[in-house]
Amino acid sequence: MSHTVDIATVLNDSLVASLNTVATATLTHQLQVRGIRSTFLSGLKPLHPTMRMVGRARTLRYVAMREDLQKQYGGGINAQKRAVESTEPGDVLVIEARGVADAATIGDIFATRAFRQGGAGIVTDGALRDTPAIAAIGRPVYHLASHGATFGRAHMPFSIDEPVTCAGVFVVPGDVLVGDGEGVVVIPAALVEEVTRDALDQEEREDFALERVADGESTIGLFPLAKERMADFEAWTTSRKKK
Repeated sequence: MSHTVDIATVLNDSLVASLNTVATATLTHQLQVRGIRSTFLSGLKPLHPTMRMVGRARTLRYVAMREDLQKQYGGGINAQKRAVESTEPGDVLVIEARGVADAATIGDIFATRAFRQGGAGIVTDGALRDTPAIAAIGRPVYHLASHGATFGRAHMPFSIDEPVTCAGVFVVPGDVLVGDGEGVVVIPAALVEEVTRDALDQEEREDFALERVADGESTIGLFPLAKERMADFEAWTTSRKKK
């Protein structure tokens, strides 16, 4: 499958700016109330917990090593190289590695190339190699583990731009990925506008509740926000807009 997904009209500058302010926990909740429960990539760690990530999914799939096929899939211009070399601005490279922690999926040279191509992030449910050097690039990267071995210890690079399962989540090329210090959430492109809108509203209500609870009020009626507190909330939002 070629890289034909184009959601530039969906993931516009305004949405990117908004998504960069919203917690992945809030976005995960908004998807959960819509009946989509498996959207948060479990067990992955950010190299830079204070860094945000927003972009569209590009996918790379690794399959288990079979030595008689290693040259066919691992040699030449393999899937890993094709994924890196075809990275476009705003892409997040999502790597399916079956949760294998003891063989790398990408190292510093390919990571550098992906980011120089305009990549917005790298997400792998396997290991990084050259982790300190990748961290020094200073861009968003999420990973399961670090390991000195190359992918050839356990993987063969198999395909790009096809649906993958990464850290327990089904990811389709063109999905929107948002990352923060907690981890990464996957948002279907068709839902990103409404999810972002409702997430911003949710966080404003939670900011109101947190401020009141921090001042000593009970959570009852504040979280979740009850109808009888709506007037207080609306007055609070009005006062904030005037500042």
